[in-house]
Amino acid sequence: MRSQLENLDFWSLLIWLALVSLGLLAIYSATQGSAHQYLEGSVKNNFDRQLVWMVIALVCMVVALLIRVDIYMDLAFIAYGACILLLIAALVFGREVGGARSWVYIGSYGFQSSELAKVGTILAVARLLATSRRKRAGTFKLIAVGLLLLPAILVVMQNDTGTALVFVGLIPVVLFWAGSAPILVILLITPAIACYLAVISIPFAIGFSALLTLVLFGLHQTSRSASASIFERMPRGHVAAAGGLLSGGTVATVYFALANVLQPHHVARLNAFANPEAPEFQSGVGFHLMQSKAAIGSGGLFGQGLMHGTQTQGAFIPEQSTDFIFSVIGEELGFAGAILVVALFGILLMRMVMMADQVYHPFGSVLAASAAGLLLIQVYINIGMVLGLLPVIGIPLPLVSYGGSALLANTLMLAIVFNLHMRRREFSF
Repeated sequence: MRSQLENLDFWSLLIWLALVSLGLLAIYSATQGSAHQYLEGSVKNNFDRQLVWMVIALVCMVVALLIRVDIYMDLAFIAYGACILLLIAALVFGREVGGARSWVYIGSYGFQSSELAKVGTILAVARLLATSRRKRAGTFKLIAVGLLLLPAILVVMQNDTGTALVFVGLIPVVLFWAGSAPILVILLITPAIACYLAVISIPFAIGFSALLTLVLFGLHQTSRSASASIFERMPRGHVAAAGGLLSGGTVATVYFALANVLQPHHVARLNAFANPEAPEFQSGVGFHLMQSKAAIGSGGLFGQGLMHGTQTQGAFIPEQSTDFIFSVIGEELGFAGAILVVALFGILLMRMVMMADQVYHPFGSVLAASAAGLLLIQVYINIGMVLGLLPVIGIPLPLVSYGGSALLANTLMLAIVFNLHMRRREFSF
């Protein structure tokens, strides 16, 4: 046991503690300062509840670090099945919180099923792709995509589109780390870029599709190697056409969805993102972005100080202890505090990628890479949303935002990665 502890990445543990502690400070300021009088009853107690959840998460981390590697592998598919059942249970019997029917309650205690599903899903994907190294890799990669899409579909049915995008965003990450051709990963990322641009400007998105087609045609080199994948052997004309169809089809889909499919509040969020200062949005959805930008912009270099942020203490920032916690940090701790949070996440992500590279067994390697991808996607969406670079879709900042289910799930995910890295010599192929 002593030799295993010597392999434990204590720097990553310290980063986890630093991020959670910064989150607690921000939550305390957002709920216990002058803003306390303006908040709803349940929100006023967010700091106390988050403190309790931190202790629970810490206990779960210790337990997760003590479990043997083979147990995680043996229980991976069982955990995934249990998570799918929880998602279905939330859809049928759950309560609606914040517009999403993703909460399962046992008595007075509730948890968000989609948060636990993230952990169960990456466990199952890693277990499946570990098997694929000895069998037909292509078939198993397709099944892995299915494992990621199933919870995404169920979460969409719960009306939580933001969390569903996290599952979908993992697909290129997982396939890339599993050894798929880079051109395939590029083609998978293309629709996300086209969708983003289509929300801002349809003509701009059409121009991107045309440019992408030309670039793929000019840069792709067809491989004639027998060991090359089917995508690497594709003629460059076919690759360019695939890129054009994917991006162009995405633009057409977004245009159709905005007009005929999405709910009015979804369309309002997207339109407010593209033009938050428009009069029709300033008193509604655009209000979130305007107040968030005002808070961050007023923070300066070192901030206005904890408990002294004008926007925070006036409770002008919507969901300031959850989705918009980064605005609180930016206003009260300034640019220095915001950069500290980003730097801590960056270092943690780099260390997780190093762990994925150092664990030679495919199960541990894919799991660590998937966990890093999951963390990166959530951080990118949340900070981009707060800064007005992405639409407001309700993704909390991992480890920092208030939310017991999210804190527990993210801590458990990190603990499993730390454990697999610590016991990497116990793996057998």
